[in-house]
Amino acid sequence: MDRKPKKVKAHSLTGRITEPLMRLAFKSVRRNRGAAGIDKVSIQMFEANLDENLASLMRDLKQGTFQPMPLRRVYIPKGIDRSSLRPLGIPAVRDRVAQEVLRRLLSPIFERQFHDDSFGFRPGRNCHQAVERVLELGRQGYRQVLDADIKGFFDNIPHRVIMTALADEVADGNILRLVEKFLRSGVMEQGVFKPTTVGTPQGGVFSPLLANIALNYLDWQLDAAGYRLVRYADDFVVLCKTEREAKEARGLVERLLTELGLTLSAEKTQVTRFARGFCFLGFDIRRRTVRMRAKSVQKFKAKVREWTQRKLNLDSEAIGKLNRVIRGTAQYFATGFANCRALFRSLDEWIRMRLRCMRYKRKWTSDNYRLRCKHLERLGVLSLVDFCRPV
Repeated sequence: MDRKPKKVKAHSLTGRITEPLMRLAFKSVRRNRGAAGIDKVSIQMFEANLDENLASLMRDLKQGTFQPMPLRRVYIPKGIDRSSLRPLGIPAVRDRVAQEVLRRLLSPIFERQFHDDSFGFRPGRNCHQAVERVLELGRQGYRQVLDADIKGFFDNIPHRVIMTALADEVADGNILRLVEKFLRSGVMEQGVFKPTTVGTPQGGVFSPLLANIALNYLDWQLDAAGYRLVRYADDFVVLCKTEREAKEARGLVERLLTELGLTLSAEKTQVTRFARGFCFLGFDIRRRTVRMRAKSVQKFKAKVREWTQRKLNLDSEAIGKLNRVIRGTAQYFATGFANCRALFRSLDEWIRMRLRCMRYKRKWTSDNYRLRCKHLERLGVLSLVDFCRPV
């Protein structure tokens, strides 16, 4: 009688916490920048006494005496009108380094187990590859789409789901306890401590990895049922060949998420098709075209308005800030599969109008001749169209 081979778990991860790993983790945290946590220690302040800080942190991690600080709660605008806010939890720099150490230890273990159609926060994968995979499946005849949205994923994922998935692969109790400490570290909001019993905070260094670990079960269950899924973190679509299959996929997704302690957002989840179009990762995807979605255009315009107010001066500092917005948007949306040239041309005209209003503190058509396009180019203003690939 054949016996099922015993699963080999990862042991002695604590022993892999070394000085070189600590320095790599700090360099990664420094590269990502970010604000100080509740202890008000910035990255520069931490680096001023780097050797001693890293040595103390490594000792606490290896001995199991490390205790993370509560996160500093901040809110950032979520919508275009800035009426709704998204909560972020900012860890202390010391804690971010510790999280990066854990991420580097755990990521190789789980990376080989993740589904090929999971693209979020994985080495060598990005949003564009996820969109290209959706388009590829569409060309293969998967034209019915379940456009799914998990309700408050990062705030509601149960800790037991994360810890169970980790314990299935990791046998190092110290590492598991460290992860659990981070999950339960709580937040400080306006001087009041609030415990965290569910969720992994947006803003944490290894929150994306924990999200992939938690949703890996969903990926493989849908794959086993014969569905094609493309996922980027908690944003995913299920592609089918018939509308009936798409509706059945929705029922299966709801059941699987219920097992994970999560729910679909009824308002944002829909069964649609390529001909009608759907939004995914900032793109409006249709049968023949892929464009920048309207909400992304509105966000871009809101950022441009912020740096082109008439009360500001049209100087090198203002142009530098504007160019960062233009470059970031163009590099994301000016891809080989997107049709953005006409939209970018229109947006360039709108930006030039804003700059002329900024220079002359008014909006007159005659100012088009006073500040021509070639003059703006000499000032260093970037153009969205210039980032588009030749047709």
